[in-house]
Amino acid sequence: MKKKNKTTQLIVVLILIFSLILLSICIAIYAAGDIGTEGTGPYPEETENMTQMSETEPDKESENTENMTQMSEIQSDAENETASNMTQVSEMEDTQAYFTASAITEEIFERINGCSYVENEDIALEDLRYLKILHIGFDGEEHEGELIVNQAIADDILEIMEALYQNQYPIERMVLVDEYDGDDEKSMQANNTSCFNYRTVEGSRNLSKHSYGLAIDMNPFYNPCVRTYADGSSKSFPEGSDEYADRSKDFPYKIDQDDLCYQLFTEHGFRWGGTWNSLKDYQHFDKQIN
Repeated sequence: MKKKNKTTQLIVVLILIFSLILLSICIAIYAAGDIGTEGTGPYPEETENMTQMSETEPDKESENTENMTQMSEIQSDAENETASNMTQVSEMEDTQAYFTASAITEEIFERINGCSYVENEDIALEDLRYLKILHIGFDGEEHEGELIVNQAIADDILEIMEALYQNQYPIERMVLVDEYDGDDEKSMQANNTSCFNYRTVEGSRNLSKHSYGLAIDMNPFYNPCVRTYADGSSKSFPEGSDEYADRSKDFPYKIDQDDLCYQLFTEHGFRWGGTWNSLKDYQHFDKQIN
Protein backbone atom coordinates (compact mmCIF):
# COMPACT_ATOMS: atom_id res chain seq x y z
CA MET A 1 0.00 0.00 0.00
CA LYS A 2 2.83 2.29 0.92
CA LYS A 3 4.57 1.43 -2.32
CA LYS A 4 1.47 2.43 -4.33
CA ASN A 5 1.26 5.78 -2.58
CA LYS A 6 4.90 6.60 -3.37
CA THR A 7 4.30 5.87 -7.01
CA THR A 8 1.31 8.17 -7.03
CA GLN A 9 3.28 10.96 -5.37
CA LEU A 10 6.08 10.61 -7.90
CA ILE A 11 3.63 10.93 -10.77
CA VAL A 12 2.10 14.06 -9.20
CA VAL A 13 5.55 15.58 -8.76
CA LEU A 14 6.47 14.85 -12.36
CA ILE A 15 3.20 16.37 -13.53
CA LEU A 16 3.90 19.50 -11.48
CA ILE A 17 7.42 19.75 -12.84
CA PHE A 18 6.17 19.32 -16.39
CA SER A 19 3.45 21.93 -15.80
CA LEU A 20 6.03 24.38 -14.45
CA ILE A 21 8.27 23.80 -17.47
CA LEU A 22 5.30 24.27 -19.83
CA LEU A 23 4.26 27.45 -18.01
CA SER A 24 7.79 28.82 -18.29
CA ILE A 25 7.82 28.16 -22.02
CA CYS A 26 4.46 29.93 -22.50
CA ILE A 27 5.66 32.96 -20.51
CA ALA A 28 8.83 33.15 -22.62
CA ILE A 29 6.87 32.92 -25.89
CA TYR A 30 4.46 35.65 -24.73
CA ALA A 31 7.30 37.92 -23.72
CA ALA A 32 9.00 37.43 -27.06
CA GLY A 33 5.75 38.29 -28.84
CA ASP A 34 5.45 41.62 -26.98
CA ILE A 35 9.00 42.59 -27.84
CA GLY A 36 8.39 41.78 -31.52
CA THR A 37 5.28 43.92 -31.56
CA GLU A 38 7.11 46.90 -30.12
CA GLY A 39 9.89 46.51 -32.70
CA THR A 40 7.56 46.52 -35.67
CA GLY A 41 6.63 50.21 -35.50
CA PRO A 42 5.87 53.24 -33.38
CA TYR A 43 3.18 53.54 -30.81
CA PRO A 44 -0.13 55.07 -31.91
CA GLU A 45 0.91 58.44 -30.41
CA GLU A 46 4.15 58.37 -32.36
CA THR A 47 2.25 57.43 -35.54
CA GLU A 48 -0.07 60.42 -35.07
CA ASN A 49 2.90 62.77 -34.54
CA MET A 50 4.64 61.43 -37.65
CA THR A 51 1.43 61.87 -39.65
CA GLN A 52 1.18 65.48 -38.52
CA MET A 53 4.82 66.07 -39.42
CA SER A 54 4.24 64.45 -42.81
CA GLU A 55 1.26 66.72 -43.42
CA THR A 56 3.31 69.76 -42.38
CA GLU A 57 6.31 68.94 -44.61
CA PRO A 58 4.38 69.07 -47.94
CA ASP A 59 3.12 72.51 -46.90
CA LYS A 60 6.68 73.65 -46.30
CA GLU A 61 7.83 72.05 -49.56
CA SER A 62 4.96 73.74 -51.39
CA GLU A 63 5.90 77.06 -49.77
CA ASN A 64 9.55 76.55 -50.73
CA THR A 65 8.55 75.62 -54.28
CA GLU A 66 6.36 78.72 -54.53
CA ASN A 67 9.20 80.90 -53.23
CA MET A 68 11.64 79.35 -55.69
CA THR A 69 9.14 79.89 -58.51
CA GLN A 70 8.73 83.54 -57.56
CA MET A 71 12.50 83.97 -57.35
CA SER A 72 12.86 82.28 -60.76
CA GLU A 73 10.23 84.58 -62.25
CA ILE A 74 11.93 87.66 -60.79
CA GLN A 75 15.30 86.47 -62.09
CA SER A 76 13.78 85.73 -65.52
CA ASP A 77 12.22 89.22 -65.66
CA ALA A 78 15.56 90.74 -64.70
CA GLU A 79 17.35 88.71 -67.36
CA ASN A 80 14.76 89.70 -69.99
CA GLU A 81 15.11 93.36 -69.05
CA THR A 82 18.89 93.07 -69.24
CA ALA A 83 18.69 91.32 -72.61
CA SER A 84 16.33 94.00 -73.87
CA ASN A 85 18.70 96.73 -72.77
CA MET A 86 21.64 94.90 -74.36
CA THR A 87 19.70 94.59 -77.64
CA GLN A 88 18.88 98.29 -77.63
CA VAL A 89 22.49 99.22 -76.87
CA SER A 90 23.72 96.82 -79.54
CA GLU A 91 21.34 98.28 -82.11
CA MET A 92 22.41 101.82 -81.21
CA GLU A 93 26.08 100.92 -81.46
CA ASP A 94 25.57 99.18 -84.80
CA THR A 95 23.66 102.18 -86.18
CA GLN A 96 26.28 104.63 -84.95
CA ALA A 97 29.00 102.62 -86.65
CA TYR A 98 27.31 103.02 -90.03
CA PHE A 99 26.01 105.80 -92.26
CA THR A 100 29.49 107.29 -92.11
CA ALA A 101 31.81 108.78 -94.74
CA SER A 102 35.60 108.66 -94.68
CA ALA A 103 38.49 109.44 -96.98
CA ILE A 104 39.86 106.66 -99.17
CA THR A 105 42.30 104.73 -96.99
CA GLU A 106 45.29 102.75 -98.20
CA GLU A 107 43.32 99.56 -97.66
CA ILE A 108 40.40 100.76 -99.81
CA PHE A 109 42.80 102.11 -102.44
CA GLU A 110 44.39 98.67 -102.77
CA ARG A 111 40.94 97.22 -103.45
CA ILE A 112 40.02 99.69 -106.19
CA ASN A 113 43.35 100.58 -107.78
CA GLY A 114 43.55 99.39 -111.38
CA CYS A 115 39.92 98.33 -111.31
CA SER A 116 37.18 100.90 -110.61
CA TYR A 117 39.86 103.54 -110.17
CA VAL A 118 42.77 104.36 -112.50
CA GLU A 119 45.06 107.35 -112.62
CA ASN A 120 43.21 110.10 -114.52
CA GLU A 121 42.80 113.85 -114.84
CA ASP A 122 39.07 113.86 -114.15
CA ILE A 123 38.65 112.70 -110.57
CA ALA A 124 41.19 112.50 -107.76
CA LEU A 125 41.10 110.16 -104.77
CA GLU A 126 40.77 113.20 -102.54
CA ASP A 127 37.42 113.92 -104.19
CA LEU A 128 35.97 110.53 -103.25
CA ARG A 129 34.50 109.22 -100.02
CA TYR A 130 34.02 105.69 -98.74
CA LEU A 131 30.60 105.16 -97.15
CA LYS A 132 29.53 102.49 -94.68
CA ILE A 133 25.81 101.82 -94.83
CA LEU A 134 23.24 99.53 -93.24
CA HIS A 135 20.50 98.27 -95.53
CA ILE A 136 17.68 95.75 -95.46
CA GLY A 137 18.19 92.87 -97.87
CA PHE A 138 15.60 90.96 -99.83
CA ASP A 139 15.74 88.41 -96.97
CA GLY A 140 14.45 91.04 -94.54
CA GLU A 141 17.72 91.05 -92.58
CA GLU A 142 20.22 93.83 -91.94
CA HIS A 143 23.32 93.86 -94.13
CA GLU A 144 26.48 95.91 -94.19
CA GLY A 145 26.77 97.94 -97.37
CA GLU A 146 29.53 100.05 -98.89
CA LEU A 147 29.71 102.70 -101.57
CA ILE A 148 32.31 105.05 -102.98
CA VAL A 149 30.83 108.40 -103.98
CA ASN A 150 31.91 111.93 -104.80
CA GLN A 151 32.39 113.94 -101.61
CA ALA A 152 29.92 116.51 -102.98
CA ILE A 153 27.02 114.04 -102.64
CA ALA A 154 28.25 112.00 -99.68
CA ASP A 155 25.88 113.66 -97.18
CA ASP A 156 22.94 113.32 -99.59
CA ILE A 157 23.57 109.60 -100.09
CA LEU A 158 23.95 108.95 -96.36
CA GLU A 159 20.69 110.76 -95.58
CA ILE A 160 18.83 108.91 -98.35
CA MET A 161 20.22 105.51 -97.37
CA GLU A 162 19.46 106.00 -93.70
CA ALA A 163 15.87 106.97 -94.57
CA LEU A 164 15.54 103.87 -96.78
CA TYR A 165 16.92 101.73 -93.95
CA GLN A 166 14.55 103.23 -91.39
CA ASN A 167 11.64 102.50 -93.74
CA GLN A 168 12.80 98.91 -94.33
CA TYR A 169 13.28 99.60 -98.05
CA PRO A 170 14.79 96.44 -99.60
CA ILE A 171 18.16 96.64 -101.34
CA GLU A 172 19.48 93.22 -102.24
CA ARG A 173 23.20 93.91 -102.43
CA MET A 174 25.53 96.86 -101.94
CA VAL A 175 29.26 96.18 -102.47
CA LEU A 176 31.95 97.92 -104.46
CA VAL A 177 31.84 97.20 -108.19
CA ASP A 178 35.42 95.96 -107.77
CA GLU A 179 33.93 92.75 -106.39
CA TYR A 180 32.86 92.14 -110.01
CA ASP A 181 36.20 93.19 -111.49
CA GLY A 182 34.78 96.61 -112.30
CA ASP A 183 32.42 94.97 -114.83
CA ASP A 184 29.18 96.93 -114.81
CA GLU A 185 27.24 94.14 -116.55
CA LYS A 186 28.24 91.56 -113.93
CA SER A 187 27.41 93.95 -111.12
CA MET A 188 23.95 94.64 -112.55
CA GLN A 189 23.24 90.95 -113.11
CA ALA A 190 23.99 90.40 -109.42
CA ASN A 191 21.49 93.19 -108.66
CA ASN A 192 24.26 95.09 -106.94
CA THR A 193 23.62 98.69 -105.96
CA SER A 194 26.80 100.68 -106.73
CA CYS A 195 28.09 104.16 -107.44
CA PHE A 196 31.69 104.97 -108.39
CA ASN A 197 33.26 103.26 -111.42
CA TYR A 198 35.62 105.12 -113.75
CA ARG A 199 34.21 104.07 -117.13
CA THR A 200 32.63 105.35 -120.30
CA VAL A 201 28.95 105.26 -121.17
CA GLU A 202 27.99 102.00 -122.87
CA GLY A 203 28.43 102.36 -126.63
CA SER A 204 30.20 105.73 -126.48
CA ARG A 205 33.50 107.37 -125.60
CA ASN A 206 31.97 109.74 -123.11
CA LEU A 207 32.67 109.35 -119.42
CA SER A 208 29.75 108.15 -117.34
CA LYS A 209 28.55 110.11 -114.31
CA HIS A 210 29.70 107.05 -112.37
CA SER A 211 33.27 108.03 -113.27
CA TYR A 212 32.90 111.07 -111.03
CA GLY A 213 31.04 109.24 -108.27
CA LEU A 214 27.95 111.33 -109.01
CA ALA A 215 25.60 108.53 -110.09
CA ILE A 216 24.16 105.51 -108.32
CA ASP A 217 22.33 102.45 -109.68
CA MET A 218 19.64 101.03 -107.37
CA ASN A 219 18.54 97.37 -107.57
CA PRO A 220 19.61 97.38 -111.25
CA PHE A 221 18.36 93.96 -112.31
CA TYR A 222 14.75 94.85 -111.47
CA ASN A 223 15.20 98.36 -112.82
CA PRO A 224 17.08 97.86 -116.07
CA CYS A 225 18.46 100.32 -118.53
CA VAL A 226 16.31 100.06 -121.67
CA ARG A 227 17.74 101.40 -124.91
CA THR A 228 15.41 101.95 -127.89
CA TYR A 229 16.96 101.98 -131.39
CA ALA A 230 15.93 103.80 -134.60
CA ASP A 231 14.23 100.70 -136.00
CA GLY A 232 11.96 100.53 -132.97
CA SER A 233 13.71 97.60 -131.36
CA SER A 234 14.96 97.78 -127.79
CA LYS A 235 17.41 96.06 -125.54
CA SER A 236 17.58 95.78 -121.76
CA PHE A 237 20.69 95.93 -119.61
CA PRO A 238 21.69 93.81 -117.82
CA GLU A 239 21.08 90.74 -119.89
CA GLY A 240 18.10 88.70 -118.73
CA SER A 241 16.19 91.66 -117.30
CA ASP A 242 13.75 91.98 -120.24
CA GLU A 243 10.71 91.01 -118.17
CA TYR A 244 11.25 94.11 -116.03
CA ALA A 245 11.51 96.50 -118.98
CA ASP A 246 7.72 96.84 -119.21
CA ARG A 247 7.03 99.36 -116.47
CA SER A 248 3.27 99.06 -116.87
CA LYS A 249 3.53 95.74 -115.03
CA ASP A 250 3.45 95.47 -111.26
CA PHE A 251 6.34 93.57 -109.65
CA PRO A 252 8.50 93.82 -106.52
CA TYR A 253 11.42 96.26 -106.25
CA LYS A 254 10.20 98.42 -109.12
CA ILE A 255 11.24 102.06 -109.01
CA ASP A 256 8.62 104.49 -110.29
CA GLN A 257 7.43 107.94 -109.29
CA ASP A 258 5.39 106.52 -106.42
CA ASP A 259 8.41 104.72 -105.01
CA LEU A 260 10.14 105.95 -101.84
CA CYS A 261 13.54 105.64 -103.48
CA TYR A 262 12.49 107.97 -106.30
CA GLN A 263 10.94 110.44 -103.87
CA LEU A 264 14.01 110.66 -101.62
CA PHE A 265 16.52 111.06 -104.46
CA THR A 266 14.52 113.71 -106.27
CA GLU A 267 13.98 115.60 -103.01
CA HIS A 268 17.78 115.77 -102.71
CA GLY A 269 18.14 117.21 -106.20
CA PHE A 270 18.94 114.06 -108.17
CA ARG A 271 17.50 113.34 -111.60
CA TRP A 272 16.06 109.95 -112.47
CA GLY A 273 16.99 108.05 -115.63
CA GLY A 274 13.44 106.73 -115.87
CA THR A 275 12.28 110.05 -117.30
CA TRP A 276 14.76 110.15 -120.16
CA ASN A 277 13.59 109.77 -123.77
CA SER A 278 15.26 107.25 -126.07
CA LEU A 279 17.14 105.73 -123.13
CA LYS A 280 15.23 104.74 -120.01
CA ASP A 281 17.59 104.05 -117.15
CA TYR A 282 15.25 103.03 -114.33
CA GLN A 283 18.02 102.15 -111.90
CA HIS A 284 19.95 105.39 -112.34
CA PHE A 285 20.03 108.55 -110.22
CA ASP A 286 22.65 111.27 -110.70
CA LYS A 287 23.28 114.81 -109.52
CA GLN A 288 24.80 117.78 -111.28
CA ILE A 289 27.30 119.76 -109.22
CA ASN A 290 29.11 123.00 -110.02
